[in-house]
Amino acid sequence: MTGVSVKRIALFGATGTAGRGAFRALKVAGYDVTCIGRRDAQIIADVTQPLEIAEKFDVVVSCLASRSGSTDDAWAIDHLAHLNILAWAEDTGVGQFILLSAICVQKPKLPFQQAKLAFEAALTQSTLTYSIVRPTAFFKSLSGQIDRVRRRKPFLVFGDGTLTACKPISDDDLGRFIAQCVDDLTLHNQVLPIGGPGDAITPLDQAAALSAFLGQPIRIKRVPVAMMRIIYHGLRIAGFVSSKAAAKADLARIGHYYATESMLVWDGARYDADVTPSTGTETLFDYYAQVIADDTSVQRGDHSVF
Repeated sequence: MTGVSVKRIALFGATGTAGRGAFRALKVAGYDVTCIGRRDAQIIADVTQPLEIAEKFDVVVSCLASRSGSTDDAWAIDHLAHLNILAWAEDTGVGQFILLSAICVQKPKLPFQQAKLAFEAALTQSTLTYSIVRPTAFFKSLSGQIDRVRRRKPFLVFGDGTLTACKPISDDDLGRFIAQCVDDLTLHNQVLPIGGPGDAITPLDQAAALSAFLGQPIRIKRVPVAMMRIIYHGLRIAGFVSSKAAAKADLARIGHYYATESMLVWDGARYDADVTPSTGTETLFDYYAQVIADDTSVQRGDHSVF
């Protein structure tokens, strides 16, 4: 970028794992990146309120997402907070908006998916050049059972373990794809599903890889999908008289969705791994191998639900 003006980028959601990946990639690409958020940011701002930030930027990158996926949280963050960012961006002359969304909005059954889609629609109708990035599963969201199988407990799968599949993408590969969206004209004004390298992976594939890396057999425990539906409906009924039960029902509904829906491109009739785009070099199994070799635990944080 020598000899040309360096684009100024306002990054929202930089404290999450995907946001940190985007920050690293944008910095490596040579952009001038400013993190904006409630905490641990260069500019402190509450995105749930109209923004009053005087600094000028060329591009907004948002990796913000609701933490729980619950109805109130989703509409507050995935929709309203993003509308606040968009309004500020338009008012201050920002020319481009890169949004980190999610591939699961293709089949919207959950409040956070509806909220994301509502903002996606607002963004596409705005005056800004946009890129809507819809990644598949993240590595951390598929690492919750490593400690479990280390303790020789069974690896849990829903149904026969092949009901779902995904093409997981690392934080850094995703970050590099987001950074590419800044100046690659072919990625502008596009909805962009994206996965990591290699073939689609099922839960049984994950169990087999962990068994190989740990050097021990892993027992598989199959959980009937019908059991999750029963739990959800029981909690939903209890939720009419208990807010705690209602919150748990939301989580059970989200869990059921991810137990039965693949994170691949949906063509209207089926999930298709072959047409799900791939990028990067880092694989989920590379990540498993490193975690096991380092004898570390995966701190999943927001990924404990998803």
